[in-house]
Amino acid sequence: MPVEEPASLSLPIRDGAVLPILHLNGYKINNPALLARITHEELENLLRGYGWTPYFVEGSDPDSMHQAIAATVEHCVLEIQKHQRECRSSGIAKRPRWPMIVLRSPKGWDAPQEVDGHRLEGFWRAHQVPLTDVKKNPEQLRILEKWMRDQRPEELFDEKGKLIPELKELAPKENRRMSANPHANGGILRRALRLPDFCDYALKVDRPGTIEAENVPPLGNFLRDVMKLNMNNFRVFGPDETTSNKLQALYQASKKFWIAQYFPEDEDGGELAPDGRVVEMLSEHTMEGMLEGYLLTGRNGFLSSYEAFVHVIDSMFNQHAKWLSICNHLSWRQKIASLNLLITSTVWRQDHNGFTHQDPGFLDVVLNKSAAVTRIYLPPDVNCLLSVADHCLRSENYINVIVSDKQLHLQYLNMDAAITHCTKGIGIWDWASNDQAGEPDLVMASAGDIPTQEALAATVLLREEFPHIKIRFINVVDLFKLQPSTEHPHGLTEADFNSLFTCDKPIIFNFHGYPWLIHRLTYGRKNKSLHVRGYKEKGNINTPMELAMNNEIDRFSLAIDAIDRVPRLQSIGGHAKEKFRNAQIACKAYAYKHGIDSPEITGWRWPL
Repeated sequence: MPVEEPASLSLPIRDGAVLPILHLNGYKINNPALLARITHEELENLLRGYGWTPYFVEGSDPDSMHQAIAATVEHCVLEIQKHQRECRSSGIAKRPRWPMIVLRSPKGWDAPQEVDGHRLEGFWRAHQVPLTDVKKNPEQLRILEKWMRDQRPEELFDEKGKLIPELKELAPKENRRMSANPHANGGILRRALRLPDFCDYALKVDRPGTIEAENVPPLGNFLRDVMKLNMNNFRVFGPDETTSNKLQALYQASKKFWIAQYFPEDEDGGELAPDGRVVEMLSEHTMEGMLEGYLLTGRNGFLSSYEAFVHVIDSMFNQHAKWLSICNHLSWRQKIASLNLLITSTVWRQDHNGFTHQDPGFLDVVLNKSAAVTRIYLPPDVNCLLSVADHCLRSENYINVIVSDKQLHLQYLNMDAAITHCTKGIGIWDWASNDQAGEPDLVMASAGDIPTQEALAATVLLREEFPHIKIRFINVVDLFKLQPSTEHPHGLTEADFNSLFTCDKPIIFNFHGYPWLIHRLTYGRKNKSLHVRGYKEKGNINTPMELAMNNEIDRFSLAIDAIDRVPRLQSIGGHAKEKFRNAQIACKAYAYKHGIDSPEITGWRWPL
């Protein structure tokens, strides 16, 4: 178990405490355990360096070990209570050296010493199946019987196999039982968040695609006021990226939790406080674990992370999703707040960090889990992000993944339109379409901020070059809308999907992540003329347009693709394709010379 950090993340004035027990039995499944093979002094110094006061319980004699662990646990509990009394009576927050226990006992304790000449008790074989042939080997069956009888079951159970009354009386009663403890069934304790009206944080948008704004800061303002209204049951977690992710408005409500040493310079923007409710540590898996614990005990939270590094929590996300899936089948398990995860600093705006920070593949991991507990949202602008965030904070028993970049982006929808669009999860943008009078020649679709911008720009290029072409523009916020309704509760019926995307017209889908994810979601749909563009592992320290062109999600590549897919453009589109390719070359040349994209690209606005 990890013991290195939580020692310094508990406030004795207000919070409870954890008594960690490091069970050091010497081996993993087929290997020595590292901490069991260093000296006692080195292990003690290591744990003290992590901020703990370690107490060691070591031995192999059951009777003496039982007495030792009981006495040590009691001593540690009293020590915890002493620290809490001192801080609560003085009102001074300080970081105690909380106690912890190192329990060193033999692996496979009380198993046979040897089986068939091989060491068992106190060795890695005890981690596996210790007696592999009891059905056919009489000697192994005899060893197993002796082993079981050595446990003296006749002293524990009556002749009918029931636990004797004296022992049964020792079991905790009512909500002291582990399964009935409300802290282990957090939904019993949970209080719904008090939420401000997210519409109060809306960005004024008079015409689509004509102004730019940073998408995340208004969300920071919203979360700030969520924090103010819920100072006892809401926290925001992040791997040292709250300010970088443009959520710094949170500090107006609560600082970052800090109970270690302070330096004078911390007063200049450090945003540190011993009672802070923003929790930061450059450790995605620790933050995810703390958020899960916070939710499981009946509270509410929010986590933000850079897109490229959210993969650190893949396995933790998997386990939480599996746990939620099982909980849906347990009538006694009360619902808890959803795990809300904002993925930002995304793949398409990594002109300064480069290839290492380009990986939108977490969405593929989410897609593998149960449709009953997973949701993915890609709001294209500020107002859609606010609408989605409000919905996610109100939800229960889900993992909500929101993908929204933090940089400047074009804004498309006013708040009323955003609410309508996000409520549907997918929709035709009439203002970007010109097929209202009949069938489209082409369906242009998008999911994600930069892919949406480039798909819109491609639509303009095509309509300028071919005035008679009819294009339907579709934007997707709720990614699971693309799945059949038989596969996901948010999925579209076949009739609704065909109404949007047609049964046979070419679809150019510009996607935020890896393109094959869209093919997975739409597998089995009637329209097979779906052509997805997305990230293809082609990146470096590029300008945003260079990166888009390298992965063929840029406006010029999309327009060329459309010419190749629309039958009546194939024979007349040669000049336009040459024009678009020339424009790509000019963009790359400008970026190479100036290190930034040309004003024609960065200053593009929706002109129609």
